[in-house]
Amino acid sequence: MADITLTPRAAKRINEIMGAEPPGASLRISVNGGGCSGFSYAFDIERARAEDDVVIERDGATVLVDPVSLEYMSGSTIDFANDLIGQAFKIENPQVTSSCGCGTSFSL
Repeated sequence: MADITLTPRAAKRINEIMGAEPPGASLRISVNGGGCSGFSYAFDIERARAEDDVVIERDGATVLVDPVSLEYMSGSTIDFANDLIGQAFKIENPQVTSSCGCGTSFSL
């Protein structure tokens, strides 16, 4: 089982997004090399699961994470924020040692 938590707000937003997608679509979150601080998160809509994907579910919402990204995201909480700055998924990752000013890139 993945050591990643999906908050009720994130699950609600994922369900809203997936309402416009074909049945069985899921949100994929991955960690990519690059960005000002070394790594960045990517969010994609995926219509098929890979055999080795880790599946995180809550309240009907499904998130897929590949095994390599899972190593970088272990212990994380995925939330959704809707504030004055805008709407975005927020990942609270205890492994992150620093992040850039724009908030989209991080280092471990």
